[in-house]
This record gives sequence, C-alpha cells and structure tokens, in this order.
Amino acid sequence: MSSLELIRLFLAVAEHRSFTLAARRLNVSPTAVSKGVRALEARHGVTLFARNTRSVSLTDAGAALLALLKPAVSQIDDAFSALAQFQQRPSGHLRVTAPRAFGFLLARHLVPRMRAKYPDITFDLSLDDGLVDLVAAGYDAGVRLGQAIAQDMVAIRLSRPLSWSIVASPEYFRQRGEPATPHDLLGHATIRYRFATSGVLPPWRLAGSEGEIQLDTDAALCANDTGMIAELARKGLGIAWLPDIEIADDVLHGRLVRTLVGQVPETSGLYLYFPMRSQNQPKMRALIEQAALLAAEGLLDVTLPA
Repeated sequence: MSSLELIRLFLAVAEHRSFTLAARRLNVSPTAVSKGVRALEARHGVTLFARNTRSVSLTDAGAALLALLKPAVSQIDDAFSALAQFQQRPSGHLRVTAPRAFGFLLARHLVPRMRAKYPDITFDLSLDDGLVDLVAAGYDAGVRLGQAIAQDMVAIRLSRPLSWSIVASPEYFRQRGEPATPHDLLGHATIRYRFATSGVLPPWRLAGSEGEIQLDTDAALCANDTGMIAELARKGLGIAWLPDIEIADDVLHGRLVRTLVGQVPETSGLYLYFPMRSQNQPKMRALIEQAALLAAEGLLDVTLPA
C-alpha cells in the first residue's frame, strides 16, 4: 500500500476505534485494515494503537500522529475536491454538524432540496449540541448559534434571532402555580440543559425589573438534549427554558404552557459556518446557495405570539 493509503487506514481506525468499522467505512476487509496498520507501525517503529479483545485505543504516539495528520489529509481531500469544479455538476460528500433541535429542521428543509437539485452530493449529518472544531473533526460545515462560531469562520445567516420561552405542562402549573417574576423560578423544579463535554449548565437569561438577569436555578433534572427536556416538561416534571422552534407545536396544542411571556430575551440566530478556504468547492457553493434560499424564505424562523 502507498503511504497515503496507510494513512487513510490509520485515520479510519482512529476515528471509529474499531478495525471492523474502519473496514466497513473504507469498503475493505478487516484483515486488510489490520495488516495496513501493522505495516505503518513497523515502518516507523512505534505502536499506534493499544488493542485488546474488547477495544482499540490510541497510544500517545498514535494520538500525536492523529493531531498532525488529520488537517493535512483534509487539505489533500480539498485539493482533489477542487477538481470537481471542472465537472458539469457539483458532487462529493458533505459532512455537516448541527445541534439536535435544529438538525431535524435541516433534515426536513435543506437536505431534500440539496438531494433534489444536486443528486451527486451525498450527506453525513451529525447532531451534536457541543462546540465542534470543523477542521479537526473532519466536517465541511456546521450550524450553530451566531455567538458560538469562531471568528475565523465564514458565517451565513439562516434565521432571525431565536425566540425562547419558559414552559411547563398545564398540570405542573395547576399543582405548583405560575411564577409571577423571574426570581420566582428559584422556588420551582426546573429542568436544565447540560453541555455534554464541559458539564456546564448555562444560566437562564431573563429580563427582570432591573434589566437582564441570569438565573442559576436548582435543577431537578438535567439533560444534554433539548428534545428530552421538552419531553420531561410535557410529563409535568418541571419548568424548562427552551427555543420556540423546539416547542411551538406543544404550545399550539396545549401540551406546554408559556409563562413570564415577554421576559425571555432572544438569542442570536442560526448560522451556517465553514472554513474560508473551502467556500469555493462546488459542493460548498451548492450548500451555500441552498442555505441562502432557505434563509430568504424564512423557513427556520419560528416566533410564538406574545
């Protein structure tokens, strides 16, 4: 095998932590993957993976090699992808990361359009609420709130500023009463969002009589998924702070009730973001084109009536 082929084997095993899954990804046999990794280790005199019957993990040498190789191979892939501009139609594989709540909207609106207009472009949509380094993780583009995007990225607006609501089930409010002021939330059971990687519970931002305040309520329940938080609120287990885009249908059909209406500030809207060097790739130009149309039509703008 060539050095580049061995590198691709190494990167696939490092990503999946499995020789079998790496083989499936590369459409080769697990034996070929194992032989290739052993050849790479023998050529350079280091052990790249610690193996046992249950798991595969990177050694220190393997982790160091991964950190250096991944951006380099991404640049090589970009160079070959750039050749697609000489083809009649955009083609290639797009890896996109998005928060869970908004990823479903992308799957509903953006992906079908892309597949209909550009059938030679395939999609890998990863739903993850955490912050993602696109280059290090091998993604072409991501969708996040504007304030969460690094300044060295190109960002294209997908929605207006997002509206949020404080909600609970009708049964919860019948039993516990509604809060009259933001500070009353401190006496209620609340359902909080927790970032999976850092473990941080972001405070609830509200507008009080003294201006904008941030509340760090005692959490009766925590989850790292806004869909799960909405479900727990529907079950009457507490009050939640959620984007309207997540709970609009629940409010419309009475499964959730809003409180402290008008006292929950908006946040920055959703943006498509990507490295500047990739924006001239035909597959990225196609994505940017369709994302801009989606934003112009307002399909990701959800605001509940005051």
